[in-house]
Parts: sequence; structure tokens; C-alpha cells
Amino acid sequence: MAEEVVLRFDNVSFEYLHKKPILKNANFSVRKGSKITLMGQNGAGKSTIFDLIEGKIKPKSGKVSVQSEATIGTAKQTVDRADLDLTVEKYFENAFEVIPPGIKSEISKVMDAVNLDVPVDRRVGDLSGGQQARLLLAFALIQNPDILLLDEPTNNLDDVGIGHLIEFLIMYDKTVIVISHDADFLNCFTEGVVYLDIYKQVTEVYVGDYYSVVEEIANRIERERMNNARMEKMIKDRKEKVNFFALKGGKMRKLAKKMKEETKELEENMVDIRKDDKTIRDFTIPMQEIKGEIVQINSVKLIKNHEPVVVKTERILRKGTHMIVSGPNGIGKSTFLRSLVSDKNEGVKIQDGVLIGYYSQDFANLDYNQKVFDSLKSAMINEDDDQKLRAVAASFLLTGSFMEHKVSDLSEGQKGLLSFARLVLMKPGLLILDEPTNHINFRHLPIIAKAINEFEGAVIFVSHMEDFVKDIRIDEYLELGKM
Repeated sequence: MAEEVVLRFDNVSFEYLHKKPILKNANFSVRKGSKITLMGQNGAGKSTIFDLIEGKIKPKSGKVSVQSEATIGTAKQTVDRADLDLTVEKYFENAFEVIPPGIKSEISKVMDAVNLDVPVDRRVGDLSGGQQARLLLAFALIQNPDILLLDEPTNNLDDVGIGHLIEFLIMYDKTVIVISHDADFLNCFTEGVVYLDIYKQVTEVYVGDYYSVVEEIANRIERERMNNARMEKMIKDRKEKVNFFALKGGKMRKLAKKMKEETKELEENMVDIRKDDKTIRDFTIPMQEIKGEIVQINSVKLIKNHEPVVVKTERILRKGTHMIVSGPNGIGKSTFLRSLVSDKNEGVKIQDGVLIGYYSQDFANLDYNQKVFDSLKSAMINEDDDQKLRAVAASFLLTGSFMEHKVSDLSEGQKGLLSFARLVLMKPGLLILDEPTNHINFRHLPIIAKAINEFEGAVIFVSHMEDFVKDIRIDEYLELGKM
């Protein structure tokens, strides 16, 4: 009996801008109950695939087929800004056109499924990043979808949260399609990969766990490179013979013509090898000229049993001091960082005149209505050099074609790279980084860690990614869970 297909893409093409395709003739199918990863570089079109599945956008050509009556639920990367003022209960109610009579019971079930313990009258915007990540998943689950779409579900989750999510997905008996840059997470449950090639705008389908697929892709590319090298040598030799025989008369000239046609066929048969994902270039975040005590922390506000508690401490950060803030989801890490940026923390004193470079986990500090060029320009507080601006942007893969796009048009990964480009242009004295690995292609992370490690100013950051943290020198530990 043939396996039941719940989703199919048949020769699907799509473009946002005329003659700048995101997808060309994408072809793949997903069988019922399978666990599939969408893989590809930032901007390759992974979120576009999700929008096509949901029917938010229509293909330019081809067909997206969803099994009759199959429902779709999506756990997005971030909570919509318009929903931040809603209570948790009201947020869940928005999942339905008609609110079911047992909504409170259903809310309790899905919150338990994702290990989310917060009052339902709590404002969504007051939840931590990890709690919001769980809320996004629970919002999708309460719709009981036949196809569950997860967009970077591990962002902001601590180890306990990721472990709970993996356990849930392994036991989940419906179809799941995931976008994530967390390789270890994906390898725990992935049964296949749909790879989006950003250069050729096509899809490639692989079967197997995530690491096996990555190895298979690497081995295939190497075989294609070796075959191309052999064919290039043959083509070069034939062209030399064609040129030699063409100078002769009679039969030799006919042979030259025949060999020229064969050489052209060889060139056409060379494999168009997919380029490896591009990585950003090594970069340095210049430091604002500053001396003395940059930050003095006298107290920290924590959240315990859903109530704020102020705990005294004594921490001083000077030039070159790197401090990591740790603790379980919901204890107040992001709230603490936001209070530093807004200068609304009475227990913290930041030296007057210090420029703060802030990486927000939800990009709340970016103006989505600005063009990319203007967003970068606004970060250059003490400088006016458009040539330098464009050079820095290009080093973060934000080339000329992006400059006139609105920030809202960028993928989440591209928003992350924009945020780092802004830090380079700003020349801050203090870096405050809230989950700086969120949304970022794993190939970029060692380069980003190196830049943070070498920053000569003060650094305060939160990150749940252990491999990233170990590449950064830590001088101070603010462990909120132990205070």
C-alpha cells in the first residue's frame, strides 16, 4: 500500500520581486506522519515555503497541494508585536474564529504539553523569550493541526525546554516540518531533509537523519567537483587540438569541427555544482573610547513564583570585562537586559555617555519600517561614510540589492546579521546581547563568537547555546537561578 502523501509541491515557482525568483520549479512531497527539516541558507526561502503551505501567498506557477481537509498550525519564530499587549488567555482565543466552550481546559492541556507554567491573565509581552517560544508552540497545538510547522522552535529555550520539545516531537504522531539551525536538535527526530538551494532556487530531497544528510550532501558535492575537474581537463585538451587541426586543411578541418561540437557537449554536461553556504567575513566591533567603571550592578530584580524579587549583589564591569547572565526560562534575564538598555534599572549605574550596542532576541530595537540602508545609517552616531556603510553591510551578506528593502522584508536570519552590522558601525562601549545566536546560520556563529570575544569594551550577554558560549572568554557569572 502506497504511503499517504499529505503535502506536495509540483513545479512551484515564486518571486517577491519581478525576475528575482525565490523558488524555481520546487518539487517535493511529504508523507503523513513524517518529521521533515527544511534546510538552507538565510534568505533561501524557507519561511516562504511555510507561507505557501499556509496559503498566505500563491505560487507564480506550479501547484501546492494539501490533502483534503488537512489542517495546518504554525509556531512562528516570534510573537507578533500587535499581540504583546494581550493576556495569555486572549492570545489563545485568537486561534479560533469561534471560541470553543472548553477553551480554558484546552489551554491548560497545551500549556502542560509544552511545559509552560504562567498565569493565563499574564500579559504576553511580559513573558520571557523562552516562555514566548513555548507559547508559540502551544498556540499551534491548540488548533490540533494535521500538519505542524515549526519555525526556529528552539530559539530562547533553555536545555530543559529543548529536551522537553524533543521528547514531545518524537511522540507526536502527526506531520511535522521544521526550520531550525540547531543541528543537534534536528538530528534527534528528523527523518528527511528538503534542501533549498539559494543559488539555483530549487529544492533537493534527502532521506535520513540530519547529520547523515549533511554528510551525503558534502560527499556528493565532492564527487561532482572531482568529475568537473576531470571534464575540464578533457575540454582543455580538446580545445587545444581543435585549434591545431583547424589550421590544417581538408579532413583535419572536418575533424576539428567534429571535436568542437563534442567539446561543447562536454561543457553542457558539466554539473552546476551547488556552492557551499556563504559565511560572513571575520569582523571587529570597534570600541568607544572610554575609561573607568563602565557598569556597576548593585541589585537585580528576579521573577520567582511569578512574583518580582529584588536581590542585592555587587558587580563592576570595566573595559574588557565579559559577563554572562544565566538562569532558567522566566527568571528575568531578558527583562534585566532590557532594563539596562532603557536605563530604568535603579540597581544599575552605567557611566554617562556610554554607547550601548543592543542585540534584542526579538529585534524590538529595529524599526521595521526603515529601509535597510537607513537602519544602518542610524547606527553611525559619530560618522557619515556611506562607502564604509555599504562595505560593512556586504561583509554581513547584505549586498546592494538589500539596501532599498524595508527591514520587515528581511528574513529573521538577515535581521540578525543587520543587527551585528549596526553594532560594527555604532562603535559601542558596552555590548548587551540577548540570545545573539537566535535565527543565525550555524556557519556564522564561530565568527560572531570571535568578534564578541575580542571586543575591548564591556559585554553583558545571555545565551543558551553552550558551543557558542565556550568560544567566549567569561570574566563574570551572574547566575540568577542561584541568587
